[in-house]
Amino acid sequence: MMFIILLKFTDNRARAKDLMDGHNDWLRRGFDQGLLLMAGSLQPGLGGAVIAVGGDRAAIEAFVAEDPFVAEGVVAADIHEVAPKRLDERLAFLAA
Repeated sequence: MMFIILLKFTDNRARAKDLMDGHNDWLRRGFDQGLLLMAGSLQPGLGGAVIAVGGDRAAIEAFVAEDPFVAEGVVAADIHEVAPKRLDERLAFLAA
């Protein structure tokens, strides 16, 4: 299963700079574990987006809850579970 996670800033956005190191550590851990495939910014400055694979929804929700931005209410996480049906050959690994 694939998950698209939107991390949209809340009114607590100003706290982001204080929590950035912890957020970056969380991202690094996700990539090291093979859970995260992509992380980037939502434009224009709306927050972030993450693509995750593996695990079930409960595991993804638990991992997202560990993000300091989520835990401290800097962003609201919106997790979308996607079952890929048609893929470009470059993304064929997502069908597994």
